[in-house]
Order: sequence, then structure tokens, then C-alpha cells
Amino acid sequence: MTETPAKCEKRGVTTRHATCPLCEAMCGLKLDVEADRVVKIRGDPDDPLSQGALCPKAVALRDLQEDPDRLQRPLRRTDRGWEELPWKQAFDEVADRIATLRRRHGRASVATYFGNPLVHNTGGIVYGLVFSQVLGSRNTFSATSLDQLPQMLASWSMFGHQLLLPVPDLDRTRSLVIIGANPVVSNGSLVSAPGMKSRLRALQSRGGHVTVVDPRRTETAELADVHHFIRPGTDALFLGALARTLFEEHGPQLGRLGPLTKNLEQARSLVSTFVPEAISPRTGVPPEAVRAVAERLLEPGSALYGRIGICTQEFGGLSAWLVNLVNLLCGSLDTPGGMMFTTPAVDALAVASALGRKGGFARTRSRVRGLPEFGGEMPTVTLAEEIETEGEDRIRALITAAGNPVLSSPSGRRLDRALEHLDFMVAIDPYLNETTRHADYILPPVSPLERDHYDLVFHSLAVRNTAKYVPAPLKAPPGTKQDWEIFLELSRRLEARLGKPVQAQLRSWAMGLGPRRLIDLGLRLGPHGLSVPRLTRSPSGVDLGALEPQLPKRLFTDDGKIDAAPALYAEDIDRLRASLERPPLDLVLIGRRELRSNNSWMHNAPTLVKGPPRCTLRMHPADADARNLVSGELVEIRTEVGAVTAPLQTSEELMPGVVSLPHGYGHDREGTRQSVAEAHAGVSINDILDSAQVDELTGNAVLSGQAVEVRRADVDSEVYGDVEDVG
Repeated sequence: MTETPAKCEKRGVTTRHATCPLCEAMCGLKLDVEADRVVKIRGDPDDPLSQGALCPKAVALRDLQEDPDRLQRPLRRTDRGWEELPWKQAFDEVADRIATLRRRHGRASVATYFGNPLVHNTGGIVYGLVFSQVLGSRNTFSATSLDQLPQMLASWSMFGHQLLLPVPDLDRTRSLVIIGANPVVSNGSLVSAPGMKSRLRALQSRGGHVTVVDPRRTETAELADVHHFIRPGTDALFLGALARTLFEEHGPQLGRLGPLTKNLEQARSLVSTFVPEAISPRTGVPPEAVRAVAERLLEPGSALYGRIGICTQEFGGLSAWLVNLVNLLCGSLDTPGGMMFTTPAVDALAVASALGRKGGFARTRSRVRGLPEFGGEMPTVTLAEEIETEGEDRIRALITAAGNPVLSSPSGRRLDRALEHLDFMVAIDPYLNETTRHADYILPPVSPLERDHYDLVFHSLAVRNTAKYVPAPLKAPPGTKQDWEIFLELSRRLEARLGKPVQAQLRSWAMGLGPRRLIDLGLRLGPHGLSVPRLTRSPSGVDLGALEPQLPKRLFTDDGKIDAAPALYAEDIDRLRASLERPPLDLVLIGRRELRSNNSWMHNAPTLVKGPPRCTLRMHPADADARNLVSGELVEIRTEVGAVTAPLQTSEELMPGVVSLPHGYGHDREGTRQSVAEAHAGVSINDILDSAQVDELTGNAVLSGQAVEVRRADVDSEVYGDVEDVG
């Protein structure tokens, strides 16, 4: 029987609202709290976006909150090991070291790397940008170039702003095609859509249709009406054939966007080579399947949604452009049920544009390899070589925040070694992990439940316009700091030591407000005229309505037109055409997203890691038989840059010629302090992915489709009895 609120109050339990900050879904939560300790976490049915949905990660927030390995005081490395020190002393010593190195070796000698969780933290991301501006280094890195850079580049080159990203209008979509994404597990990526399984089933129940194109029969593909296998790394060929089919066999259906579109004939010419019959031997997708997908996309209320799988391959840039082009040709762009743009309560895109930050590409290039910057950032694949290679502007110091690039970027062992040669390193992170173990100082922020929450980024990518501001559900312990306070203190000290550079007045104004007042100002100036006090009176959030057409008012191109064929893609298309002549590789590696995991940083949560080992190599039974391998035995997975061993798990969910390892494991390095993760160490897929393999156009990492060899491990092979065949 459910207890009444009165009974809960009698035993000291109060209910507090929260938003899960662990993925892009923004699920609303209700927390039962007793003596400032969370005793239960459940979905909030009154949240207008998530409507009670939640996944195991949200339940594991209690594990994160109570984790004895989570740091709460600054640490300094000494000859005797790690020691705690007061915050003021830590800030002063860090600022002194950074200022000294910058004066001695120049701005570029001090680099930053910002990880994925920072984007879920409005104070952290805003004040992290302030800190980067104070630092003034060209060597800024982030998870962007390991993930979504090609999609942001497509938005910048076609629509005029890197943050103008279309999202599927799922609640009105009738025909959805998904490529390179597994939203049933991710709950959306570059789209906030909690309860994705329920949303897809609702789409089907109203007579709609779901098609998935993926080298693995994912959890999403299992739910779909149709699944087509595709060889990893060939998505751009398939998408080019889709565009060519739409041009030549159906004709563009631009509708009201026709007068807003330029270079359409150039786009037709660029994709003319990719006849469905021509691309089929390379992609593994039959010509009739290409034409069937094209016909599905011409139905009213259709959307083509592509995500990380299309980005992290050698033609990621072209793939992202082609997704937008196909949606344009189908009349799906900026149309109800199609791919639409949001109207967020805090319009970060408009603010960024007003500050002249619409994005940019290849304005500078990396020192060693000459890869292009994007949005003021260098590709993360260059980080190790920029530390290792002597010369002017060599990286000598690194500040990381909420990131673990040793596990999340390719050639992870090389980066691991490179970090040992830094003159100085600081980590803003709550854990002593595979990356932060190299730091001289670790400055730990409070937990996600100990800070106010407003999703600045992901309200801008939600399938419905909503807004929600929740004060911190739990009190932060005395003497702890939030991410934004850490960035602010470092920024102030560096300005004092280095002198105030350009735009100091604007920066100082932002410094003085704090995130709550900045959000309140953004809400009041935004399109819905809200405020923080107004939202705190609605702790489950407010519904601002369905997505509405935004073009042309939302276009940021100089001429107010959508560019269907930006020059940078025209210059890269010959590389894709040449790939048609290549024979397929014998065996290639892809990653795998899991519901009970969150990159590398939630493996210290017992709630998530319990159960059978999940860091397994999945392989089609036919490929295993050809190599005389048996499910459950230990196998070696080898590439040109290294080898790892993992239990084999045979599975017909993979197309032949493809093997899969999950992302985020590899907790076997010495010197970390994550006891649960160490017990479930697994192996890092990035230890065997080569950082030399990149999308030549964008510089984005190639994390999918690299060649591998698999054989029985040359050790006394332990048989994992609880590893079972899948599918």
C-alpha cells in the first residue's frame, strides 16, 4: 500500500523534485529524502516532458551521492602521495603555476579538455567558457570531436549556426528512419526524448512506421518495423543513394522551403554517382531497400534521424550533411512530424549569436597534423601528439573538467603515456580516475544532487518545448564547491596574475551574477517570458507546447538561405566516390551503448554494474565458427595500435564481418581510486582504436569501422559461464 504524504512526513521523509543529469533525456524525478539522504528515487509523472519515465541510471544517482570514493576536498600530489589542502591554497597554487607556464611558454602551452557531463551542468558550462576565455589558449579540446562535431558543422554550413540542430518531432512523426543511433537505450542523442520506447510504440500505434539502418540489430531495431544491416563506415554511400533516388526518381519536395534554398542543382550533381545498385556491394544494403526507405521518407510526417554512428566514421562530415539534405528533399525539414527546431525558454542560440559565436571552421589548424579547428576547438585526436611533439606552442599544461579522455578517445594508451610528460595538470573532477591520476591537483565539485539544475543545452534539443528549474534537492556539505565556483575562482586569480584581456567588462559582469541570476535573466529575455521564481513554483516543470516551424526567422546564414551544397562538402565528395572501388574489410569493430552504463564515469555505481559481465566482444556465430572460437572463451582483439582481451559472446544481432565492444571500460590502470569500477574493469575499446584514423574533412575521430583481428587469447582461457549467446 502506498503511504500518504502525512505518514511520510511523520517518519521524516520529504519529497523533493529533481531532473536526472546523466543523459540528454532530462527525466523528471521525485526523491524521497530522509535526514538529507535519498531513500528512494522514482519518475515524476507530472513532468510534462518525461511523464514518469526513468531508467536504471537515474536510480543509481543514490550510489553516486553516497559513493565513498567520490572526492570532496582538493587533492595535491606530493612525494608521499595525495594530500588534502584548503580550497584557497589550492586555487592560489594552481593559478600561480598556470600563470607562470603561460608567461614562460605562451598562451597555447596551456590546454583545456571539457568532457560530456559538463554540458548537463549550466553553471559548469557557462563558467567553463569564461575560464577558457580568460586562459586565451588556442588549444581547447572537448568530447565534441569524439561525438557530434559533423552534425554541428552541417548546421553551421547549411543554416548558419552550429547550435541550430533539428530534432525529430517524435510525438507527431508517422514514418521515422533511424541510422547510426540506438535511442531506445540512449533516450535520444542530440535530441531529448525521455521514454523513447514508449514514444516509438505510440508512433506505431497511431499507424506509423519505424525503420532502422544499423550494422547491429540494436534494442531499437528489435522494436522497429524494418531493420536493414549496413557495413560500418558506409553510411554516407547509403545516404548519398537516398538523396540521388529522391532527386532522380521522385523529385525534390521542398514545399515552403523552396524559395529559401540555394545550390539545389549543385547538390543533385554531387550525389549523382550514388545509384542504389552501385553502392549496394559496399554497404550491404540492397537497392530495393534504398528505394523503400526513400518512399517511406516521402510519406507525410516523416523524419530521418542520424546520430553518433554517422559521425564517428571516416565520412562523418558528408554523412551529417546528407541527413540534412535528405530531410530537405523530403519536405521533412521544419515541418510538423519531421525534423524541427525548438523554441527554448532560454535561447542560448540567440545569445551566442548576439555575442558573435555562431561557429566557425578551419580558421586555424592543429600544429602537428594540420587538422581543422571547429567552433574554437581542436580535434581531440591531436591531443597526445600536441603534448609529445617538441616546438613552439607545445602543450605543457592541461586542465580537464568532467572528462576522462584516456578512456574516451582513441589511442588511449598513447594519451595515457603523454599525460605523464606534462609539466602541470589540473583536474576538475569528483574521481581519481584513469585520466585524473596524472594530475598535480584535483579540484572536486559537488554531486549533481547538490546543485540547482536547469538544462540550458538540452531544453534546446527537446522533442517538446518545456522548461524546468529545480533548486538543489540536497544540501552540499560545508566546505565544498560547485563547478562554476571552481571556474570562477580560477578565472579571477588568473585575471589578477595575467592582466585583463579583451572583453573583460562582459566577463566580469557574468562573473558577478552567478548561474541562477544568469538563467533568470535568460528566461525573462527569452521567447516565453518566464523567470526562475515562476519555474520554482512549478517544480515538475512547465509545458510550452509542441515544436513550431522556425524558418526563415531562425536562419543565421548571411543571405538568409539554406545552402543545400556547401563548398566544403563539394570538395570532399571525390573521397567518398573513390571508396566505392574498395573491397570490404574482413572484420571491423564498432562500439556499443548500454542502458546500465554512462560512458566511463558511472561504473563505480553498484546498482549499474551488478549482473553478468557486459564488457564482452560480440561476434556473429559464423565469424566465430570460421575462427574456431567458442562463446564464453577469452579472445584477443588486435589492431595496428594494440590488443585487448575480452570474453566472446556470439550473437546474430551483428551482421557478419562486424564485432562489437562497449565503450567506457578499461578500469585496470594503477593509481585510481574507484573500487567498484576496478572490480568490473573490462577493457577499453579506445586502447585499440587508432587516433591517426579521422574524418579528413572534419577531424572527428573514427570510432567505428576500424579493421580488427580476433583470435583465441594466448593465455589459460577462462570460460565465462554466465556469458550467453545473444539472439
